[in-house]
Amino acid sequence: MSRDSEPVRIGARPEWTLVRTDDVSALLPIADLLMAAAWADGNLDPRERDKALELLCQLAGCEWNDMPPALVVRVADFDPARFDMASTAKAFEGMTPRERRRLVAMVREICDANGAFDIEEDRFVMALVLTLALTEQDVGDLVFRVAPGLNGPLKRAFDVLFAGTFLATCWPLLVAIGLAVRATSKGPALFEQRRYGRGGEEIGVYKFRTMRVAEDGPTVTQATKDDPRITPIGRFLRRTSLDELPQFVNVLRGDMSVVGPRPHAVAHNRHYRTQIVEYMLRHKVKPGITGWAQVNGWRGVTETLDKMVGRVEHDLAYMRDWTLWLDLKIVWLTIFGRRVRQNAY
Repeated sequence: MSRDSEPVRIGARPEWTLVRTDDVSALLPIADLLMAAAWADGNLDPRERDKALELLCQLAGCEWNDMPPALVVRVADFDPARFDMASTAKAFEGMTPRERRRLVAMVREICDANGAFDIEEDRFVMALVLTLALTEQDVGDLVFRVAPGLNGPLKRAFDVLFAGTFLATCWPLLVAIGLAVRATSKGPALFEQRRYGRGGEEIGVYKFRTMRVAEDGPTVTQATKDDPRITPIGRFLRRTSLDELPQFVNVLRGDMSVVGPRPHAVAHNRHYRTQIVEYMLRHKVKPGITGWAQVNGWRGVTETLDKMVGRVEHDLAYMRDWTLWLDLKIVWLTIFGRRVRQNAY
């Protein structure tokens, strides 16, 4: 990474900076803004509507069933065709930059509530930033720009060439590992786990089975040191990352990239996207077999929020500063680097 491209500092969701008030009229323009964000992609997703109601309740200091009737009616009767960003924003002119940033953060939460991305949502967020006269320094971690070319043909050509060459030359190794897994423990050689891909869509990611269980439900417990669920050969495969090799098939299918943010289990995504404002920004690109976070030691169990924050931080830095040379560097460090083996259980 260049010296002038430090990772964006991010963290857990900030404390509320908008003053909670009993004056319902002061919350009406905020209700309009949040509902407009929920409609930004042309459809009202129930999850985005519910997030808007949750945020309004927190600002009003009430529970859902005690929401002031005026707010309930405002949300229920909202007409996206009649919403005007400029006139609504006039109600926010007296806010400090920090309070206006919090408005953007709330809108970002609305847009991310359904776990997917849409170009119209990003345009809505950017329009709000410009209307509120905020600078990129104010909201750089909320309005995120992916490096030019990261989702382009050069990146895809590298993925196909690398994955195709690997599978054509190393298939005997994959067969041998598969046979070893079957011979040393009960169960299939391969394990397919649901993950989020680009755009927040669910994909099936392949791995060699390394555990005696195949967790893929609403709760997925991360592997820890001396985890009894891990098979003897599974421990070796995880330590050397050989269990990830079947994901080159995902790369050829177009679900994944050789390098990118590592995909997390769906259960983990649903948890962390409520804890870290910028978490879902990782899904603006395809997930990778390896990534900038992993080669810098941010791998393994995330028993504290700070550890996941560090991982996301590096993922966003990679997405913002991507070059083909950076991909080659990450591949090299994945094979020969020492930090990539840290916390590999």
